[in-house]
Amino acid sequence: MKMMLFTLEIVGEENNKYKIKVSNGTENSLVEFNPLKKELHFVDNNNLSDFFKGQEYQFRKMLHNKRPDTYYVGFNVKVVIREDKDVAAFNDRSKILVLDKRNSNYDSYAIEESKAEERIYKIYTDASYLEKKNHGGFAFIIEDLKGNYNLYTEKVKDIGSSQAELEAAMKALELLKDVEKIRIITDSQYVRKGLTEWLPIWKLNDFKTINGEPAKNIEKWLDFDKACNGKYIEFQWVKAHSNHFENSLCDMYAKDIANKNSTSY
Repeated sequence: MKMMLFTLEIVGEENNKYKIKVSNGTENSLVEFNPLKKELHFVDNNNLSDFFKGQEYQFRKMLHNKRPDTYYVGFNVKVVIREDKDVAAFNDRSKILVLDKRNSNYDSYAIEESKAEERIYKIYTDASYLEKKNHGGFAFIIEDLKGNYNLYTEKVKDIGSSQAELEAAMKALELLKDVEKIRIITDSQYVRKGLTEWLPIWKLNDFKTINGEPAKNIEKWLDFDKACNGKYIEFQWVKAHSNHFENSLCDMYAKDIANKNSTSY
């Protein structure tokens, strides 16, 4: 899947309609976007405009994800458009998101579960975090190619619920450093989408989000990204508390360790 880099710069505003200059370094195209009404209008008629019209769903998703209060004249951000990317598939939680970093590649795409690898190590994760007490725990299960299970738990503090979910996946991956093909099964969209969609954009923008704000837990994300080098990773989402056996087991153990007396750290 070909990835192309563009710069978006807000160059004007009138009646909540923002003029946005899109550039690929050699050609510019002007669009108007109203973040309150989600209305998009292509002002110019050139090759670059035609390209973005062909990728309108993906382009709109970027503009929609940016909060209305972060639109202002002078704002600029680098974005990546993936030619022929199936944005709807990435948003479909039933799909498995793939991160392929073998042979120095960095590719991500969505597949049907029926197309997933059959012989693959599986990591099931969940975390529980008590925000008021500022501590929690996580649990993960590693299933090997023979179907054997190994369960691991760990207590955490001072990190928050999202990072606890991330820690669980990272710790499990560390134990499989010599394994090439791994599937991570999680109820966290934060874990599922971080490496497959968000991190490439953060890297281009000094680790800031589409809203111009610092991305959270970036050091952990970079460590996670590095741990995936040379690997083929599938990210599969499961709904929490849906009687998924391994997820429910991780949830039970994560809650158990999170509720243990915090003085045992």
